[in-house]
Amino acid sequence: MAFRTLDDMDFAGKVALVRVDINVPVENGQVTDTTRIDRIVPTIRHILEAGGKAVLLAHFARPKGKHVPEMSLAQVRPALEAALGQPVGFAEDCIGMVAKRAVAEMPDGGVLLLENTRFHPGEEKNDPELAASMAALGDIYVNDAFSAAHRAHASTEGIARQLPSCAGRLMEAELTALQAALGDPARPVAAVVGGAKVSTKLDLLSNLITRVDHLIIGGGMANTFLAARGVGVGKSLAEHDMAGTARQIMEQAAAMGCTIHLPPDIVVAREFAANAAHEVLPADQCPDDAMILDAGPLAVAEINALLATCRTLIWNGPLGAFEITPFDAATNACAQEAARLTGLGELTSVAGGGDTVAALNRAGAADGFSYISTAGGAFLEWMEGRTLPGVAALES
Repeated sequence: MAFRTLDDMDFAGKVALVRVDINVPVENGQVTDTTRIDRIVPTIRHILEAGGKAVLLAHFARPKGKHVPEMSLAQVRPALEAALGQPVGFAEDCIGMVAKRAVAEMPDGGVLLLENTRFHPGEEKNDPELAASMAALGDIYVNDAFSAAHRAHASTEGIARQLPSCAGRLMEAELTALQAALGDPARPVAAVVGGAKVSTKLDLLSNLITRVDHLIIGGGMANTFLAARGVGVGKSLAEHDMAGTARQIMEQAAAMGCTIHLPPDIVVAREFAANAAHEVLPADQCPDDAMILDAGPLAVAEINALLATCRTLIWNGPLGAFEITPFDAATNACAQEAARLTGLGELTSVAGGGDTVAALNRAGAADGFSYISTAGGAFLEWMEGRTLPGVAALES
């Protein structure tokens, strides 16, 4: 994977158009989680320290090509200023004379936030004219929004065709981590895939069985695979209509030399509630009136022993109902062991997508992983083996 980074560009006296993802949660006009803002700070600071100016392109919510005042990026500006420790200008459009005037009036070392790119219908249509209008505002294009790279939009793909382009620090970190996990990983490679439904992760599973040595399946997905093997799963969440597909995946995995791991023991309960009465049973002994809510201690021991033999781990989804105690036990224990092995330098661990970040944070293990992606859809599409337009544009 060949792409230019900030270190390959000369920003002195230049205006850098930086595509960022600051689509952050806002309540009553206040940003409630600054994680995405904090992650773009290194890119902006590099540009400023290199003598450039940073003009930020971003989307917010889903205005569907219309100007929706409640979806203005102006409400994100104070949090940006706090994160950067300096004033941030704001332009009420991302193209045209309003934007041009705001760029022209920027001070040296200045940062300017442009209005929501999705206020223009041409953004999501990747309109060449809109991309050209954006490109006219700057000298260099920096894409630091991996989380939006799976969309071929004017500000993520079209503009990269118009200007000298590179990846920002966050984009570089994402691509480097994913390359280490799936591009040319140290082997053996294990993947943990959990979550509710097999049907939503068919492409992911189909790609992983061609890339990894061990596929550990947890959550409701594991119930579907157990049922496909003829095991009774009681009232558990399971897609019984996907049994044939699950069997096909298991057959293909065997042919590819990928070992699929299902829990040998389970934690069952009669109600989905915190601290509900529960018991540990062999996986093939779920009572008809019970539901499987977690993998059992034997499963945890087997997974942790397996991780000790692996060099690379990809994690997507929990092993059980991680939101409620005690059905978070398997997820917590295995995540903590993955973090411990990572800390010892014995494992490269990359995680992301869906509930994964929340599950690893709850386990207190997130900081111990090599890399945690907050990119959601883009992370999953990469794991599915798809080409991401925003990344492909940088490569070319």
